Amino acid sequence: MKLIVGLGNPGIEYQFTPHNIGFLVLDRLAERLQVQVNNRHCKALTARGRMGEHQVLLAKPETWMNLSGLAVRELVAEHELDPRKDLIVIWDELDLPMGTLRVRERGSSAGHNGVESIIGALGTEEFTRVRVGMAPDHPVRDGARRRGAGDEPVQPQAGRSRRMTRRNKVSGVKTKWQEAMK
Repeated sequence: MKLIVGLGNPGIEYQFTPHNIGFLVLDRLAERLQVQVNNRHCKALTARGRMGEHQVLLAKPETWMNLSGLAVRELVAEHELDPRKDLIVIWDELDLPMGTLRVRERGSSAGHNGVESIIGALGTEEFTRVRVGMAPDHPVRDGARRRGAGDEPVQPQAGRSRRMTRRNKVSGVKTKWQEAMK
């Protein structure tokens, strides 16, 4: 069995935010498998299906993004899975252009708190991860631009902290996401 986990936050107010792209990808997979992710199991909403010759368990942790490891650890233990071979985790990535996918078999959390929680709970960085790019392809408020666009990295403006600049980047992503969802 393969465990496919989409990261996000529970609640209708977060349903279509960029940070919930893991949940949205899982919803699309469920739709294609003709299943509904609504069975409460091991602190997650789950559904079982079949992809090719593999039995799959789709899971959306209900523990909030930053505590995703609690649900993932329970699911891995309950189903006696080996994270190196059986776990796939999907999440949003602000450092990749909108719609870009990056798949890796192992690696660090890259600063993502949900992934950090999973690594801490499982005691390993060795599991397949799918990062879905959410960075805007246009300037965002206060003249900031996403990294990797050939521009200088985002620098805080006079009197503003890096945290404020990061908030501005997120606001730009939310705006782009809302435009894409129309």
